[in-house]
Amino acid sequence: MDGGFPVQRGVVWNTGCSGQYAAPLLSGQYCFVIYSVAGLGVEGHRFPGPNLKEWLREQFCDHPLEHCEDTRLHDAAYVGDLQTLRSLLQEESYRSRINEKSVWCCGWLPCTPLRIAATAGHGNCVDFLIRKGAEVDLVDVKGQTALYVAVVNGHLESAQILLEAGADPNGSRHHRSTPVYHASRVGRADLLQALIRYGADVDVNHHLTPDIRPPFSRRLTSLVVCPLYISAAYHNLQCFKLLLQAGANPDFNCNGPVNTQGFYRGSPRCVMDAVLRHGCEAAFVSLLVEFGANLNLVKWESLGPESRGRRKVDPEALQVFKEARSVPRTLLSLCRVAVRRALGKYRLHLIPSLPLPDPIKKFLLYE
Repeated sequence: MDGGFPVQRGVVWNTGCSGQYAAPLLSGQYCFVIYSVAGLGVEGHRFPGPNLKEWLREQFCDHPLEHCEDTRLHDAAYVGDLQTLRSLLQEESYRSRINEKSVWCCGWLPCTPLRIAATAGHGNCVDFLIRKGAEVDLVDVKGQTALYVAVVNGHLESAQILLEAGADPNGSRHHRSTPVYHASRVGRADLLQALIRYGADVDVNHHLTPDIRPPFSRRLTSLVVCPLYISAAYHNLQCFKLLLQAGANPDFNCNGPVNTQGFYRGSPRCVMDAVLRHGCEAAFVSLLVEFGANLNLVKWESLGPESRGRRKVDPEALQVFKEARSVPRTLLSLCRVAVRRALGKYRLHLIPSLPLPDPIKKFLLYE
């Protein structure tokens, strides 16, 4: 505590409200008000003034300000200048700085050269930096990994290079979002497939754990944080199917037990509930039925064409749901769900190697 205000080093402050207020970008950190952007502080502590970039350098760069002036390595990564990167990294002084976080020519947040190259989508530079010793899972001050920013900016090549180099497909637990969540939201099925291929968890667990409580975890109180939910909300059917094929829980999209009593009032109680509320087409409902969703979780009697929510319930989708609810599922369908659950989502990728006829393997994979 400093002068009555909680001050924490290592937190980036969001000064997007006309320069009057500031709040940390990482939740769970302290928040205080900055009354001016003119550089006024509390008891001698200087807050972001007119030169925000200089202040960020002082707060978050890996070395003292006087040692951070040479940003040629970071600048070359930003513009994709592979020749300059090769030249600079021939010198030991630059090789020792390959994982250094610094504010570069066009950036505000202190980042490593790899993080910068991944953001810009310079796959050749990403590959070269990794081969020269860049750490793939270092996070920036917002908790973002190089893989996460590559996905956010839609750079498939850079994402694949990072995944092949061993980057965590789940991103960092210090950031609220994940690569899978973002790809599901924007409908990038190609990026989502790559993440799943390298072992990304398609259920919420990396950040929101019901039982274990590490520093950056909390209980699941809404499905909004779940990839299945967000892909349905944005009507990204292909991503929705990919998540289910990869073993996503069709009811809550979460690992472990879920207490729906703790959900926010008025929020969907399960994925099927969310699909209907968001006016998704019948194909979403059919997929959830096929993948074994518990239809009894939805209070379907209250659903109708004028159901509450931002969108009307799709009449065809509602009809498919009601028919599925009224007719017992086939033994064949129940067997497929049971076999997949017995295998577990982390072994579903081994189905093609089972000594079974191809039609059965395709059936188990929903192909």
